[in-house]
Amino acid sequence: FEEERELTVMLVADLSGSGEFGTVHQLKRSLITEVCATLAFSAIKNNDKVGLVLFTDRVEKFIPPKKGRSHILRIIRELIEFRPANTGTNVGAALRYLDQVIKKRSIAFLISDLMDSGYEDALKLTNRRHDLVVLRTQDPAETELPKVGLMQFTDPETGAVRWVDTSNPRVRRHYRTEALKHHARTRELLRRSGVDHAVIGTREGYVRPLMQLFRKRELMR
Repeated sequence: FEEERELTVMLVADLSGSGEFGTVHQLKRSLITEVCATLAFSAIKNNDKVGLVLFTDRVEKFIPPKKGRSHILRIIRELIEFRPANTGTNVGAALRYLDQVIKKRSIAFLISDLMDSGYEDALKLTNRRHDLVVLRTQDPAETELPKVGLMQFTDPETGAVRWVDTSNPRVRRHYRTEALKHHARTRELLRRSGVDHAVIGTREGYVRPLMQLFRKRELMR
């Protein structure tokens, strides 16, 4: 995924509790790690600097941008081994932190499921200061409940436990309707903010969406 040369590339990764969600294929967290590794190795091929921000409901780790393979391996190791102290999500706080610590314009990749609210102003501001790209992670079960009868759901961010009858058609319809509303609101928010974005799924993978996104960005220049 090659775009420009001699840039600063910032990876802003959401490692909140919802990243531990995933069904058949992989967890969203492992998807985030793979995407970050791909972007990081692409950046060093272009002789770019790469930095990392890991966040939950606060910024938990910052690795300043540097060049070199050993630096990239450190970033990947951090992504694999990192254990968050908190489980919530605060996208706005992560973006404000990025604006504070990275003064020079960069390409910033926000990789998150965006299970949050109140971050639109921060998104717009960061997009003015940096070239912001949002990669929204998604799992099929976040839209379509698996039909497996009575299931226990634990909110990965709050710890709240609830039993749900997934074989009940009304429950499944309500779940799907609310999920689609959330996805539509998020898409509209990103459109209003003027942010380039793509959806990367635990089932579909990330290669095709990234290629399509970068091709679109190239055509718009």
